[in-house]
Amino acid sequence: MMAPEDVTIRPATTTDAQAIARVDIASWRGAYSEILPDSYLASLDITDRAGQWTAAVTARDTTVLVAEDESGTIGFTSVGPCRDEDAEPGDLEIYAIYLHPRAWGSGVARDLMRTVLDGLDSGSVTLWILEGNERAQHFYRRHGFQHDGTERIDEIGGQPLTQLRFRRR
Repeated sequence: MMAPEDVTIRPATTTDAQAIARVDIASWRGAYSEILPDSYLASLDITDRAGQWTAAVTARDTTVLVAEDESGTIGFTSVGPCRDEDAEPGDLEIYAIYLHPRAWGSGVARDLMRTVLDGLDSGSVTLWILEGNERAQHFYRRHGFQHDGTERIDEIGGQPLTQLRFRRR
């Protein structure tokens, strides 16, 4: 297990897209194996995800940070303007914060979250969590986020899943 002091957090560049995609898919397969169909998780494609991450890294209003240790990228986060209909100007949304499963429990997610929160001006920050993802809900509550009562249904892997919105003011 790496120690957080051995981890560097820095802004992502387009050359990070492939590594971000690998962490993204590994994290989804680890975190959502009880929630999403195995066939869907097996179908996740690094090339497709790398294309999405290249677009995210180059998006004008989006900030993508990577966390690296001596082995390479082990985590990332993506933050930008809140996409919700009821968002106020200046509200932000954490679109993603994922770690490779081997880095779970290492303090790296906490460091990524602190880096994001330290960089905020004001307004609220929201994020969406799959209803069954207790690990993530616990993590976000520890960082001052609370479920604000808003829910939505997203189809992921061919099945409708409830997402819960968490907010930090």
